[in-house]
Amino acid sequence: MPATRTFPLRHVQLARAVFAAVAALMITFSADHSAAVGLAVFSGFALVSGLIFALAAWLSAPSGQRWPYVLLAVAAGLTGMAAGVPAWRTTPLFFVAVIAWGVLTGVIELVAGLRARRAIRTSDADGPAAPEGARDAILIGSLGLLLAVALLCVPTTYALNYTIAQAGSFTLTGITLAVGIFGAYAAIVAVFLGIAGLSPRPSGAAADLGDPASGSAARPSAGSGTTTAGAVTTTPAENEGSA
Repeated sequence: MPATRTFPLRHVQLARAVFAAVAALMITFSADHSAAVGLAVFSGFALVSGLIFALAAWLSAPSGQRWPYVLLAVAAGLTGMAAGVPAWRTTPLFFVAVIAWGVLTGVIELVAGLRARRAIRTSDADGPAAPEGARDAILIGSLGLLLAVALLCVPTTYALNYTIAQAGSFTLTGITLAVGIFGAYAAIVAVFLGIAGLSPRPSGAAADLGDPASGSAARPSAGSGTTTAGAVTTTPAENEGSA
């Protein structure tokens, strides 16, 4: 596996953070939180995320360890295309598409993160307990599942009429809440992935521990004269004991 990758984990995280932030800003500064607007924003977010995952599977993940990115790209592409059909942009579809997105991507990232963390723990007992890539994958996967649970708790037919003095009467609907919840999810993901992408990386082979698609840990090469703690070991002389 090459030490330098064309599209490293840092770039994947920053790209995802940028488009999550765009989605959050579009929802935040939109006065219309209808199903049509929510699905339009979600469709663009999901399709671009799918493209990032596909590029990551091709350019970032090593051979044999690309399955999380491939599955994430498929899930994002399918939900994004379904949400992108204008004739289908209804309130029930928003709930179905975003809940499906949250469950599928959440489970994939959560499983990939747990597998990576377990593999590193079992392969190197003295290594870090939670490598950065695994920790971030677990966190983002958990947020996706939390998004799905939050939307499941919002009734699609919910409507609350209220009045604000000198402003008028308004109606808070289930779709308004749902679109706002998705916007909050996108904002939180943008912050966490942005921090992860801008955080300093360890040098050397330890940087490879941060790949969420990787289930293997970096091991010192055979015959290496340096331990993980940095202590230098000596090699016995070939003719030890000879005159």
